Amino acid sequence: MKTLLAATLFLVSTRVMAAGLGSPTLGKSVIYKEKETELEGYMAETPMKKKKVPGFIIVHDWMGLSEENKQEAEKLADKGAVALAVDIYGKGVRPKTGDEAGKTAGIYKKDRALLRERIKAGYNLLLANKKVDPKKIVILGYCFGGMTALDLARTGADLAGVVSFHGNLDSVDPKEAKNIKAKVLVLHGAIDPYVPAAQVDAFQKEMDEAKVDYQLVKFSGAVHAFTNKNAGTDISKGAAYNATADARSRKMFDSFVVEVLGM
Repeated sequence: MKTLLAATLFLVSTRVMAAGLGSPTLGKSVIYKEKETELEGYMAETPMKKKKVPGFIIVHDWMGLSEENKQEAEKLADKGAVALAVDIYGKGVRPKTGDEAGKTAGIYKKDRALLRERIKAGYNLLLANKKVDPKKIVILGYCFGGMTALDLARTGADLAGVVSFHGNLDSVDPKEAKNIKAKVLVLHGAIDPYVPAAQVDAFQKEMDEAKVDYQLVKFSGAVHAFTNKNAGTDISKGAAYNATADARSRKMFDSFVVEVLGM
């Protein structure tokens, strides 16, 4: 934690007007560490009179931290929160191709202990922000990020909500589900070949046996990466954008945030 508090927070600053709030949202790149590894995330917040506000953690997909992740952080901050788009891979590690992304993501899929240390570093960074209410934190992730979000919950992190968009649902140890304190929302493509029915069934069993408060929503006709507009629309490739599933999942996410955070 001492390292996190001493982290260099200001690298690049941008300002966008907060929708309906009349005050600017400040987005800034943040450098923090997991042991000796430098990570470069993006934190956004809107100046608010309230002393404590909800916090969001956004976890990128296998391509690493993206501009879309940063924009989502800003949009969530516009609602009156602090939002952190984390970096799992490390400063400057941004795959340029699917092959590179597969190799990089594979490191963390095989070493879930390392994955958890990386996401805990981001979680601790958000907690170190004095504006954040530690009892009102939601983590959301996409594909690789969905797996990461669920793994943080399995460690027993004090979270209000966990959201997985087309994420990997496997578990290192299903018994760890008993550690989950948060409400869970899983948004899944019904014909996702990368997260097959057997994995989905095992996830449901894991959640049911641990009596986790969870929702699992399957979108018909949707495969992996259904929220990613850069994924194309050819479902035969296994990953493709689906406008209907994207829109519906966003509405469900918004409803879930109202339920767990009241915002």
